[in-house]
Amino acid sequence: MIKRTVVHLALLVSSNSVFAQTQPSYAEQIDALFSDISDHIPGCSVGAIKQGELIHKAGYGSANLELNVPLDGNHIHRIASVSKQFTAMAVLLLADEGKIKLEDDIREHLPELRDYKNKVTINSMLGHFSGMGDYDFVDDLTDEKAMDLRSSAGGPFRLGNQDYLSIKEFYDYVKTVPLRRAPDQQWEYSNYAYFLLSMLVEKVSGESLRTYSDKRIFKPLGMKHTFFSDDSTEIVANRASGYSKNKSGEYFTNMTNLFWVGDGGLHTNIEDMLLWDHYFYSPTLGKQPHALLKHFNTPNSQHLTRGSLYANGQGVEEKDDGKVFSHGGGWLGVATHYQRIPDKQLSAIVFCNDDTLNPTEYSKKIIEIISN
Repeated sequence: MIKRTVVHLALLVSSNSVFAQTQPSYAEQIDALFSDISDHIPGCSVGAIKQGELIHKAGYGSANLELNVPLDGNHIHRIASVSKQFTAMAVLLLADEGKIKLEDDIREHLPELRDYKNKVTINSMLGHFSGMGDYDFVDDLTDEKAMDLRSSAGGPFRLGNQDYLSIKEFYDYVKTVPLRRAPDQQWEYSNYAYFLLSMLVEKVSGESLRTYSDKRIFKPLGMKHTFFSDDSTEIVANRASGYSKNKSGEYFTNMTNLFWVGDGGLHTNIEDMLLWDHYFYSPTLGKQPHALLKHFNTPNSQHLTRGSLYANGQGVEEKDDGKVFSHGGGWLGVATHYQRIPDKQLSAIVFCNDDTLNPTEYSKKIIEIISN
């Protein structure tokens, strides 16, 4: 009987050893997700975080097609609307400092805004139920309240890389724009609201969102490669260029020359996002760090968006694994996604410089892989 038991255990150990040898590693499984991306086309920088460790960091594809520079996981990416959670944190820090209240009417701090005939709270702007419009509200001839923004040549303003407005010029325009609907009616995504939040930070703190967030968020967390890029002419070392495809399926350079911030504009890399991810388990920002983090992760309202709630630049969804916090971003030559599952301490970061890719699906599959 003893001999049989020993033999059985030996066979079991041997079997497990063989299984371990044949089971693909996390790296191999994640690499397989991006196997269609060659070195000669744009792609993605990817990070997988488990129990606080960056268990996989890699680049797939090219950071610059003209110079034939491969993505290596260290490049700086413009992360589009994933930026919103950093804007929201800056606003919550202002409240933490006692300089604003989140239930304040935005016009208490930005009185130059048009009279909306309604109280529009800072919290409603953070949570996308302010009634403010979005970029599709520009020159929409089907809507009598549409914003008639014009280019310097007199035609319709093109929200791409053709026309240009400085932050001041854009603000001079946005502050005249009416609400699309009354506040607190429904969840409705508004990039304009988050741009105005950047103006709120500047007005109240006396510093640009770039400077304020660097002092209060990025430097304290050690995020040395993260910043709101509010200068279209600045040189960004190690930046991944952005690309799109034309109707023939050929790539072309597609990078914005619109550099207002708040709704987007943050530049960062995978290593710095690891530090941001660490913050959610060991909060250090604000006067009462744990209370601030709890507030940050609490939905701004009970207005649903596709079955999810919204908490200060983060979608919040209840799943079997617990709460899932996530946000995606898309702009010219940019497609991004960041997903975090606190109960399992799992996160996925996917920053693509090809706006035809789907980083949301990639990040979901990465989470599935590292969950095992």
